[in-house]
Amino acid sequence: MSDSSSTTDETGPLLGPAEVRELAAALGVRPTKQRGQNFVIDANTVRRIVRTAGVRPDDVVVEIGPGLGSLTLGLLECADRVTAVEIDEVLAAALPATIAARMPDRADRFALVHRDAMQVTELPGAAPTALVANLPYNVAVPVLLHMLATFPTIDRTLVMVQAEVADRLAARPGNKVYGVPSVKANWYAEVKRAGSIGRNVFWPAPNVDSGLVSLVRRAAPPQTTASRAEVFAVVDAAFAQRRKTLRAALSGWAGSAVAAEAALLAAGVSPQARGESLTVEEFARIAEHKGPGGAPGIRQAGETV
Repeated sequence: MSDSSSTTDETGPLLGPAEVRELAAALGVRPTKQRGQNFVIDANTVRRIVRTAGVRPDDVVVEIGPGLGSLTLGLLECADRVTAVEIDEVLAAALPATIAARMPDRADRFALVHRDAMQVTELPGAAPTALVANLPYNVAVPVLLHMLATFPTIDRTLVMVQAEVADRLAARPGNKVYGVPSVKANWYAEVKRAGSIGRNVFWPAPNVDSGLVSLVRRAAPPQTTASRAEVFAVVDAAFAQRRKTLRAALSGWAGSAVAAEAALLAAGVSPQARGESLTVEEFARIAEHKGPGGAPGIRQAGETV
């Protein structure tokens, strides 16, 4: 690790290890496990993330959990505008001043939303075109899915998450870690692993490695007459008992094992298959063939999607 003087020269307006610790000390901030806070202290890693995300000069980027602003500054170097969503009151209050001090010519292109990302349903200014974030490990998947569902204008996403979560998000059918996050993420986007991040670029260093996941929005979700909620209900049921065959796992969802088998056969899926072998398109076909009287979520006669 470089000493503080060389770090400042190398980082420019970005934050290095010394700057991160100085900011945290001035604010009386200690990263908390409760909020999954691990601050990036390596400017080269920040620039790598921004480069891998393919941030463009016309992008309106939303960032979740900016913390002390390490990634925020890197995004502001390249994007047209950046909106950061921060739940921590102290960090949210301090971030605009950090941006103004270190990147004054871009400060007017920054906006802050002090709120829980899971509660965000609108953002100030132009609609976001990209999501780039170092997501807290404990809420990474629900936050990612919420943002993709709430903001359909987000075309490209790059998130840094726990390596295990990255593997799950990018897994393909048949992979042993393929599951609910894999299928639901694939509903929205083409998903792939985009790199690995070591532990020493964070403060404090986490106990696990991190991974980058790239998500490029599909032109359209799978063509289906079922709603997203109906498809996701099938996915949740299939993986709630992943060791069971779909005939058994979907019996509660369909109302009975016989009804589940009928829906599976109508969808062209073997009742003896397991959820880990199915694509999102196959889950959508199953959702289309649910009979009346099953689990909640089925459309009533005349209801539109």
